Amino acid sequence: MKEEIKKRIISLRAFMKRQGIAAFIIPSTDPHSGEYVPEHWESRKWISGFTGSAGTVVITKDKGGLWTDSRYFLQASEQLQDTGITLFKDRLPDTPTIAEWLGEVLHSGDKVGIDGWVNTVAEVESLRISLASKELQLVSVDDPFNLLWEDRPPLPQSSPFILPLEYSGMSCSDKLTLVRESLCRNQADGILISALDEIAWTLNLRGNDVHCNPVFISYLFITQTDATLYILPEKLTAEVKAYLTQNQIQTKDYTEIENDLLQYKGNSIQLSPETNYTLYQAASTSASIIKQPSPIRLLKAVKNETEIKGFHQAMVRDGVAMVRFLIWLKENVQSGMETELSIDRKLYELRSGQCLFQGISFDTIAGYQEHGAIVHYEATPETSSTLQAKGLLLLDSGAQYLDGTTDITRTIVLGEVSDEQKTDYTLVLKGFIALSQAEFPQGTCGTQLDVLARQFMWKAGINYGHGTGHGVGHFLNVHEGPHQIRMNHIPTPLQPGMTITNEPGIYKSGRYGIRTENTMLVVPARETEFGVFYKFEPLTLCPIDKEAIRIDLLTDEEIEWLNSYHQRVYDMLSPMLTSDEQNWLKEATARL
Repeated sequence: MKEEIKKRIISLRAFMKRQGIAAFIIPSTDPHSGEYVPEHWESRKWISGFTGSAGTVVITKDKGGLWTDSRYFLQASEQLQDTGITLFKDRLPDTPTIAEWLGEVLHSGDKVGIDGWVNTVAEVESLRISLASKELQLVSVDDPFNLLWEDRPPLPQSSPFILPLEYSGMSCSDKLTLVRESLCRNQADGILISALDEIAWTLNLRGNDVHCNPVFISYLFITQTDATLYILPEKLTAEVKAYLTQNQIQTKDYTEIENDLLQYKGNSIQLSPETNYTLYQAASTSASIIKQPSPIRLLKAVKNETEIKGFHQAMVRDGVAMVRFLIWLKENVQSGMETELSIDRKLYELRSGQCLFQGISFDTIAGYQEHGAIVHYEATPETSSTLQAKGLLLLDSGAQYLDGTTDITRTIVLGEVSDEQKTDYTLVLKGFIALSQAEFPQGTCGTQLDVLARQFMWKAGINYGHGTGHGVGHFLNVHEGPHQIRMNHIPTPLQPGMTITNEPGIYKSGRYGIRTENTMLVVPARETEFGVFYKFEPLTLCPIDKEAIRIDLLTDEEIEWLNSYHQRVYDMLSPMLTSDEQNWLKEATARL
């Protein structure tokens, strides 16, 4: 495979020479700024062999580099070996930016190429300024992989389907009204929606075009008087066509969007900075551009009563599957026959037996011992470890149900663990509980709460490189913005109705990883003379393994929180379990 990668890079360099560009930048995304992309747009993976979900490859006439974050340092180091592509550890103090590196290896006046379809407006504008400071020129060229990638996968062909009102809680027409009200406030004639989860939410449609994410490839253009869905026509069933007609939504071929923007007759178009650069250029030739985040991001992030009810119901069913899995795992690990891959299959089997199950919400991370230290580890037949009755298993998984999306991590004790592992496990738990207990005033953003989860680790000289929490979509993408909990500043305030994860962790390379994660709901707490306060309600229902806890490191308040949470887990799940399963859960959730 390494030799094949080298051949692909040679073919790209030949393309670059024909185009007169000295470097070409290949991001991980698609024309819709997706985190997870269909195979058709996995160009970065194709050119480099790196399979992580985040990273940017840069190829010059004689060099190559990959920039990725700390989640993938170990994985990228292994996969890039002998390819001629150097790993650059993004966000570390000594790592140059892409522009800084290109300034060192290129000559003044050189051209740097991008494909405008897979780079956002915000990215292009920032990169152009950075490159100009190095006397380099940024140019948009045709997608080279249309020529170079033999047997390139086609655009996805699956058909979208209708999400009934009993699950969505708000009609498509009401959602369009909210969007149009936003257009009036911004004095925009129309808005282009390119984010797939925003289109799916607005139209109350779901699809199967993106692995683990129930969305479909399309664009949506909304004006004050009409709406047009751009989608491959062969994807539309008679039922969906009738539904769109009923909601006064026209359809046009997916490939016509650029030309229609070039010929737009209105005065102004609102575009998100996350819109791809090619469509931004097309729109800006025919109308003035109002560059603002899509209003749908926040509308979608604040769940309605029906969606909240659905989350609660989905979490109960998911919790039942998790409990049955934990019982099975604790019994079968002694056999020495189970592997990271086999337990993934078992968990899928148990979840798929739950009603309204639609698939997994992301690829399961089942990391035994040292594999747990690889934050986004994914077992393969070549790497899958056999589990033994000792040490720790980090299991991060989730599911898609018609009424909600789940995301849960548990670090599971399989047998004897070291004192160091117990200490680290308890430090993670203390941070997890501190964030779970938080009460905060209206207007607080996730960045202001992030330290709660890290404080005990910091006192021990430990930190983790990923964010502490992300939004979770309602039968949509498991990673949802605009709110987050992380160290770098994310200004969006947390509001009642938002879902968000709580997932601190400790990762010791080559040894083990520990993470505990619940999905939570922001809810009102109280109102005092100092204003309105909010708090978190746990949505996830699953016992936290008590065997690795150092009780001497917990305060009485922390112990009481854990006992109360475990009582909630038992009360909610036990009615759906057999008597033997209830007995196991009663012990797993017994008071410390």
